Amino acid sequence: MTNTTDPSGDVRLTGIAKTYGSFTAVHPLDLTVPQGSFFALLGASGCGKTTTLRMIAGLEEPSAGTVFLGDQDVTALPPYKRPVNTVFQSYALFPHLDIFENVAFGLRRRGLKSVKKQVEEMLELVQLGEQARKKPHQLSGGQQQRVAVARALINHPKVLLLDEPLGALDLKLRRQMQLELKRIQTEVGITFIHVTHDQEEAMTMADTVAVMNGGRVEQLGTPADLYENPRTTFVANFLGTSNFIEAEVDSKSGEDIVLKAGGGKLVLPEARCSAPTSTGGKVLVGVRPEKISLTHADDAGEIPEGRNRITGRIADSSFIGVSTQYVVDSPVCPDFEVYAQNIDRDPRLVPGAEVVLHWNPAHTFGLDAAQDADAGVEEAA
Repeated sequence: MTNTTDPSGDVRLTGIAKTYGSFTAVHPLDLTVPQGSFFALLGASGCGKTTTLRMIAGLEEPSAGTVFLGDQDVTALPPYKRPVNTVFQSYALFPHLDIFENVAFGLRRRGLKSVKKQVEEMLELVQLGEQARKKPHQLSGGQQQRVAVARALINHPKVLLLDEPLGALDLKLRRQMQLELKRIQTEVGITFIHVTHDQEEAMTMADTVAVMNGGRVEQLGTPADLYENPRTTFVANFLGTSNFIEAEVDSKSGEDIVLKAGGGKLVLPEARCSAPTSTGGKVLVGVRPEKISLTHADDAGEIPEGRNRITGRIADSSFIGVSTQYVVDSPVCPDFEVYAQNIDRDPRLVPGAEVVLHWNPAHTFGLDAAQDADAGVEEAA
């Protein structure tokens, strides 16, 4: 296992940027990916994530800025001189060579004669020892993917770059491979930088995620932090679903902000608000659909004190198996989404029913109301 306190596998981008004529693909960017971490660049197509990855690989020349691997400035080095290997979505295996020789290719090219032990160890790591003498076309997509990873890792790069590596696989196999890649990364302990447009993939695998939008990093953090504390509407919508209520700052109460929305009051912890909080200021109040409870209006008296609540009418409901997803028409938000786990389903909660939506104020977040509440919605679709 590699020593993860060794900074020689850190990737540091300082002021890195890429323009094509008048189009800016990546705005000046500072980013540090620590040695041994699993890092994801997440965003919709055209956001600059692949361009950033290609600049680290040396496949694309930055218009400005520097790329460091550890303390080494590699900005001017060609790809083959960088301690970096890339796995692409297409795998790019040699069809005429068997799996053993595909994995051995990099070692043989460096003139090594005795490759057997290293290749066998690498095939064991990716759990393909039995398949060594098969040709790529005899393997499944997921197995070919693992061969591509083994071929890249056998050169002992300091950094492995993965460009949409699971894009060609079906959903079930993709989920399996997410866990597989995470296991391999943990075992070899080297830095993985993974580019994807799939939120679930980034959140399942990465320790740290950089959400990119329009050539900039919109927010950087752990998957849980990005999901629970989005700083922009784009991040809130791109990672999962969010409901937004336009509200006005009414007063402050201890560490909470009291907001007015549609004749009612909502409470928001000040620490979870990235908008200005002066009285009379506008705030977009956000809450995730699974944080909300749905109570029939007849039982409104049973809702505990201290919860945020709004009233509405069920417009639509869909049974998804694990949960039922409701769309509620409310005076403060026309399409309020609520995901209720199917534990004890209330038969009265059908379209047309009057309901109270309520949730713990600690699950509320506040964003600047000047932002577009729908940013990131289309991209995430």
